Amino acid sequence: MSSEILWYANRATGAVCLVLFTVVVLLGIAVRLRTRLPGLPRFGTVNLHRTLSLSATAFLALHIAMAVIDGYVNITVVDAVVPFVSDYEPFWLGLGTVALDLMLAVLVTSLLRERIGHRTWRALHWLAYASWPVALIHGIGIGTDTGTDWMTWLTVSCVAAVIAAFGIRLAHSARDSRRTPAALLRTAEGARS
Repeated sequence: MSSEILWYANRATGAVCLVLFTVVVLLGIAVRLRTRLPGLPRFGTVNLHRTLSLSATAFLALHIAMAVIDGYVNITVVDAVVPFVSDYEPFWLGLGTVALDLMLAVLVTSLLRERIGHRTWRALHWLAYASWPVALIHGIGIGTDTGTDWMTWLTVSCVAAVIAAFGIRLAHSARDSRRTPAALLRTAEGARS
């Protein structure tokens, strides 16, 4: 495979990762809010979140493999998993490595969810929220398409969607925290009937 093909593949998988991980974050928020997607039962939203998470992780593995295999820039496997040690763009590549490491922690704990318990899993699952903006900044800082119209619009769209979803999530949390225990009990009883 030529270096040019690897370079294009690396760029493409990076953009696909941005879109997929954005959708994963949005679905994660939808699951937390107990939102049903049109045409899907609630468990369908959970399954879609899990499936897209694994798909996004596969694209991330492909993105990293393309960067390591491409000889144009010397990025090693160690550079891909240990933050800020690369000779090439150590800060920007290091942010990508931090995002990868956070995502690996989320993936491993999700696979071990039954063994580690829901409370521990949930606490560690918050790392997914941290990894998304770190990966986004990595892409902005090191991406060769940064500044092109299509990448700017893609990035702005992803950021706007995540900010809107977080706003909705925060509004729901604020509303739920204002509810009295009696109102929560009535809501729970209404959901059962």
